[in-house]
Parts: sequence; C-alpha cells; structure tokens
Amino acid sequence: MAFNFRLAAALAASAFSVSAHAQAASANPFFSASTLPYQAPRFDQIKDADYAPAFERGMAEHLREIRAIASNRAAPTFDNTIAAMERAGQTLNRVQMTFYGVYQANTDDALDKVQSQEAPRLTAHEDEVYLNAKLFARVKSLYDRRETLSLNPEQAQLLEIYYQQFVHAGAQLSAADKTKLRAINTRLSNLETQYEQKLIASAKAGALIVDRKEALAGLDDNAVASAAKAAQERGLTGKWVIPLQNTTQQPVLSSLTDRETRQALFEQSWSRAEKGDGNDTRATIAELAELRAQKAALFGYPNFAAYTLYDQMAKTPEAAENFMQQLVPATLAEQKREADVLQKAIRKDGGKFDLKPWDWEHYSDQVRRAKYNLDQNEIRPYFELKTVLTDGVFFAANQLYGITFQQRTDIPVYQPDVMVFEVHDKDGSPLGLMYFDYFKRDNKSGGAWMSNFVGQSKLLGTKPVIYNVANFTKAAPGQPQLITSDDVTTMFHEFGHALHGLFADQTYPSLSGTSVARDFVEFPSQFNENWALDPKVLSHYARHYKTGAPMPDALVSKIRKASHFNQGYALGEIVAAAELDMKWHSLPATAPRQDVDKFEADALNSTGLDVAAVPPRYRSSYFLHIWSNGYSAGYYAYLWTEMLDQDVFSWFQEHGGLTRENGQRFRDMILSKGHTMDYGPMFKAFYGKDPDITPMLVHRGLVPQQDK
Repeated sequence: MAFNFRLAAALAASAFSVSAHAQAASANPFFSASTLPYQAPRFDQIKDADYAPAFERGMAEHLREIRAIASNRAAPTFDNTIAAMERAGQTLNRVQMTFYGVYQANTDDALDKVQSQEAPRLTAHEDEVYLNAKLFARVKSLYDRRETLSLNPEQAQLLEIYYQQFVHAGAQLSAADKTKLRAINTRLSNLETQYEQKLIASAKAGALIVDRKEALAGLDDNAVASAAKAAQERGLTGKWVIPLQNTTQQPVLSSLTDRETRQALFEQSWSRAEKGDGNDTRATIAELAELRAQKAALFGYPNFAAYTLYDQMAKTPEAAENFMQQLVPATLAEQKREADVLQKAIRKDGGKFDLKPWDWEHYSDQVRRAKYNLDQNEIRPYFELKTVLTDGVFFAANQLYGITFQQRTDIPVYQPDVMVFEVHDKDGSPLGLMYFDYFKRDNKSGGAWMSNFVGQSKLLGTKPVIYNVANFTKAAPGQPQLITSDDVTTMFHEFGHALHGLFADQTYPSLSGTSVARDFVEFPSQFNENWALDPKVLSHYARHYKTGAPMPDALVSKIRKASHFNQGYALGEIVAAAELDMKWHSLPATAPRQDVDKFEADALNSTGLDVAAVPPRYRSSYFLHIWSNGYSAGYYAYLWTEMLDQDVFSWFQEHGGLTRENGQRFRDMILSKGHTMDYGPMFKAFYGKDPDITPMLVHRGLVPQQDK
C-alpha cells in the first residue's frame, strides 16, 4: 500500500468511527499535506492529542478507498487496482510515519497511550485490507494475466510483490483460519507494544547509580560530568548515573578501573528486563515466540523463520544458518586466542581472577594500548560530532556522489537537539531533507536507526524526508561534543541507509528506497562504514577540536594497525545474537511455551561459540530488533550484508576507491534501485558474480589476504 505497513512497531489496524475524537480538519495538521518544504511534518503545530484522531480518520479514509477499489465494476487493470492501492491511504501514511518517528525517539506517556490504543487497531486494519476477498480476486486476476498486460519492469515487479504479500498475509486461507489469523495478529501487536514499552522503562530503571566518585575511576572528566548531570536530571543529589546503552556490553566498561563497578554495570545491563518487576519482558517474549510459530503453521510453514524469510535474499533459514556456520570456526579460534591473551594481561596486572564478560572490554583496551600504543582517549579529541558529520560523513558523500548539504534552521523539529539539513543533487537540484537526532534520552528507544517522515514517489510527487537517530552520550554543558570511534562508525552506517533513501528513484512508493529485504537493506549502510577510515576522508574530518590540527600520521597508523584487533569478540557477539534469534524463530507450533532462561542458555550452547566471556550482543529479554523492530528471524542480516558490503568494497579498491565514477555506478546500480528487481541479480550485475564470504573474513582479519 502507499502507506508503510512495514514499520518496526508491527503496524496494522481496523477502521472505526472518527466521532469519538471528532475534530475540525483545520485543527489537525495531519488532515492535509504539510505546506513545509518537502511536506516535512509540522512539528511546530503537531500536538500529542493530534495523533489518535488522525489515525482514526486515516484508517477510515483508507478503508473506504480500499473498498471502492475492491468493488469497482470495471475489469481489473494495473491502474485501477495496483496503482490505485499505491495512491490510497495518504492521511494514514502521514500520521503513521510521523508518529513512529517521534514515538521511538522522543516518547512520553501520551504517545505510549496512543501506541497501545492504535497498534492493535492498525493490525486489524491491515487484515481488513489483505483479507478482503474481492480485492485479492482483482489482484489475482492481474497476476494470472501478467504476461499479457504489457507492464514495464517496475510495474511487473510491483504486481508480483502485491500478489506475494496478499498470499503471505492470508488471502488464500480458509475462513476459519482467517479468523484465527486475525486473533493472532491482534495479540502479537499488543505484545510487541508491551515489549517495547517495558524495554524502554527497564533500560531507564537499569541505569547504574553510583554513590562514590571513586567508583568511577578511569573515566575522563567529561564522562564523570555527564554521569553527574544524568543524576541531577533524576533528582539524585551527590550521586552519579551511568545510563544503559542498548547492547549487552557498555562503552564505559573499557575505561572503568574499579572491577566491582564494572561487574555492577554489566549485571545491570545483563538483567535489565528480567528483574521480576513490571518491566520483566520474559513472559511477553515467550508468548510472542509461541504465537509466531502458530501463525507460521496456519500457512503450512514449519516455523516462523521459514515463514518470514520467503522474500529475503537468503530465502530459507537453512541458507542463513549455513552461512553463519561458515563463520564459527575462524571466529571461535580467534576468540580463544584473544581470551588467552586477556587472561595473561589480568595475571600481569596482578589479578587473581578468571576473565569475565565485564573484564573483556577493559583488558582488551589495555592490550590494545600495549600492543599498538593506542588509547581511545587519545582518539576522541579528533572526533567532534558536528565536524565528523559535515567534514566526514557529508564529505565522503560529496566525493562519491556529488551531493551537497545546507543546514536549515527554519524547519521545525520534535526535540531541540535535532539538526536538519537540505540535500542537493550533483546538479544543484533539490534531493531531500535530513534530520539528525544523535543524543541518548531516557524516553528514546536504544540503538540507532534510519527511516522516513516522507517517502520518495514519482506517482505521489514526493521527495524523501529522512531521519538518522542514535544514542550518543551528550556532553555536559560547556564541554565539547566528542564521540568514540564506534560512534563515528554508527554515523557513517546510518547515513548509508539515508543515501539508500535519498537516491530512491521509483514511481511506486512500495518499491521505493529502503523498501527492501532485511538481508539487503543493511548492505548500503555497512558499505558506507568503510569510508570512515578512508585516508582522504579521515584526514578531512579527524581534526583536534581545540587546535584544528589533523590527526597525526602516527596515530592514524596505529588505528589502522589495530583495526583487526578483538575481531573474534566483535564478530562472535553478533553471531551469537543472530543464532539466538534464529533458534527462537525455528520453534515449531507444537513446541510448548518456553522457559526463556533455559531456552536461551541451550540455544547459546548449541552455537559452537563456547567462550564464556563473550556474551551475545543482545539477550532475549532486551533483543529489541527481533521482538518489536521487524528483525524477527532476520538478525543474521547484519552478517549477510557485511559479506555483500565487503565484496563491493573490494571491488571499489580494485577500481580506484573513492571516485565519482565508482560512486555513480554504485548509485545507479544499487542505491537508486529500491526493490525494482530481485536482489541476487541486482548484486551480481554490480559485483560480477555471486556473493563471496572471503573478503568479509579478510576484512575482519580472520583469514590472511590472498595475493591476486
């Protein structure tokens, strides 16, 4: 449909009367298209109270449009059926895309209530559309005659996708099974909303509260000041607060020298959503897994992984599993070697304890310093956030694609820290609008992401309005906004997604930009990470925040030499999480509801990665990606797309690297294509052959580079 059913919060809903929240159209900013440039959301006018009435009107309008298409007495044509569905639902599209952008980044009690109320209604609404027998009959009629319709390639692809989506949503199920499906979908929507809200609350409640400043030994002055400010914001006097990041490991563990503090912080992270309180997510996810397996069984699939991977590049759970298992031997060998090195470092430091997860980052940083003479605190002064953005991320995009950026302070935002830039194409024509929301807040979901407020479509006459969101620690007032090397990578990564959206060049919104499979959508973003350390790019943005002096060559050399360091750990924590995801979603419908702790332990033990000091990047209880963010049975995609990105980066290196010619080729053949063709042929057309795992392993330093 023209509006985005694929949003991470499991969106879909049933139409209902708008009379309960009757409101004049002129009073609600969503009832007509925004008059701002690019139809950007009117955050200067939007109030929390506007969302529910807009959802209700949007669903009612959309359902009327869908019923009119289904009941059209004219014979089905591409325009009066498929294109008509693409044009439908514009009010719903506006409110949905804006709401979920703000809800995930800047929620409050009112927005939580809207989400709880509207998510199940949206789910029922999606069922109303996809389970409409008359509408599916029109789609099937076109699909059966597709060879005779003289469709262009984009239209043919869209028709194929619509048919698959209707079938996959239950259009061919019996009436009894459709009733079961509606009930399952509604319950899943409620559970996913519960899960996300519990997770945000548990992360806030799980922050480590420190009573003694001495317990923060090892942190620099800026980090201590930020911890003090976080405590003040919670009304805590004479204390310090370390908020939790989304992942298992926490960034400050590398610096903290007090082992008790490290252990306390790690355990707060590890157990954040399973404390037996109102924010415990375990019962929620156990039911989610059970219901997803039951849903898959309605369609004749053995498990939810098989059900959900049908339209991915990997196609089957077996293909994804076989790919991941290729990574295990080299990863495990490197993990064991790294663990041995760290244990020796502990003994050398006088420690009489065995290496634990809360020790890994701290001692790996010590080993890194000793081996490469590299201190992360030595690097940070060269990574000032705004400079990294404008002189690094934007510069690389200009060098590759010719695009330019102009900050706009006249575009309203939903939170004062948000920055807005207008993007112009190589010929100076307007390309789109970009929002950047980088700082962690207690009311923000963890992690980092990209999405659209407005999607690109020639049919609808819209250009992309895109946002990048992250969770960097905000500097204390008056302090420079210095970030870590990981933060730099995150900025390049999310902007890679943005480029995929900005370069969208599709007629139909359902095929536009990042509307692609999970195991393809991370390919452009991970590819863009490679430019962070490109010599030309790095020298342009890595400048000392005080003096403006470029990063010394000796420090650059140390960073490059250390790039393969700790890769057994870095890759292993992702493989473990991806395997955990796949195990959850490989449960058959006949399996009983699982004991989450036991299931997780058994699943992790079965991966072949048995180094106890390397935990998964996410545990089941706080694995937002797979329970409420659209990555169920799909976390392997980060690994799969790393293979794709390293294949393509190796191609770039062989053909001159950072050049406009190479960038244009990548834009033309990948970034601008959306989902207008199948992923395998699209990739092969650029790379010249099928994906190859070797460049990925070489990049990670897990196998030696072979001479050509």
